[in-house]
Amino acid sequence: MSEPGKPLRVGVLGAARIAPAALIKPAKDNPAVVVSAVAARDRSRAQAFAGKYGIARVHDNYEALLADPELDAIYNPLPNGLHGKWTRAAIDAGKHVLCEKPFTANADEARAIAALAAQSDRVVMEAFHYRYHPLALRTEQIIASGALGRLTRVEAALCFPLPKFSDIRYDYALAGGALMDAGCYAVHMVRTFGGSTPEVVSAKATLHDPQIDRAMTAELRFAEGHTGQIRCSMWSTRLLEISTRVVGERGEVKLFNPVTPHFVHRLTVRDATGRRVERFSRRPSYAYQLDAFAAAVQRGEPVKTTPEDAIENMTLIDAIYRAAGLPLRQPS
Repeated sequence: MSEPGKPLRVGVLGAARIAPAALIKPAKDNPAVVVSAVAARDRSRAQAFAGKYGIARVHDNYEALLADPELDAIYNPLPNGLHGKWTRAAIDAGKHVLCEKPFTANADEARAIAALAAQSDRVVMEAFHYRYHPLALRTEQIIASGALGRLTRVEAALCFPLPKFSDIRYDYALAGGALMDAGCYAVHMVRTFGGSTPEVVSAKATLHDPQIDRAMTAELRFAEGHTGQIRCSMWSTRLLEISTRVVGERGEVKLFNPVTPHFVHRLTVRDATGRRVERFSRRPSYAYQLDAFAAAVQRGEPVKTTPEDAIENMTLIDAIYRAAGLPLRQPS
């Protein structure tokens, strides 16, 4: 836990595009958190980023940021293949870590980082922000209530167009691919709402190149008997789809845009009482996530997206890549 009464002081690894939405803007509305420093490979880029977002200190490199004694925690939004390396370095430096998804390049690396985190007294949390929003919490509540009956099918999809093929998300050397970027959400939602980690029945990739999937579909089977499916793409005929569907013997739940519900969302429930639509706060899911991270560091409260949970997610991602005949992603 951090010092009582003091805000959590966070440093940012890299001037990533996701950092303003995921950390900087939520922190401005959260008195328990302050973004204190940033470092990037290019110091001038870090200085411009700091100036734009009002960050007090700029470090010359990532190592200097981790060594800063006035930081309690690190936000790691680096490319996928670098997540494990710099999360490990942050833990070694005694910092708490909020790491962007996917947690690591593969399950073996996730297990290594989880073991290191377990040996420390640091909070290490994967940034599946949707998991902390009331929409996801309500969905879990409905499933747990038994209103849907025994589950029969769970589906999740995250498809969006990314025609800029020079983007790092298409770079195998940086652990890219549709399943890693978009699909990790679909995998996580199927696991969360399906109640366990399923096995892969089959998987089919649409390729950008021999190692990189630009789209992926996988059929899944849970030990409890229900089936599942994930769909994801960064470039395919399915241009935009962000949804989850949980089907039981007595009803179903459909989620529209469970990933970024602060923009627009809808939860539709059909059960024995009829059909209804529920809506929730427009407060950003990233703000709920930051609340949870700060509460874990400052008060020792549990988090939902632990390193152990990340192992399960990366294990299923690896299994889907194997089933699709593609190589596993590797640390950069």
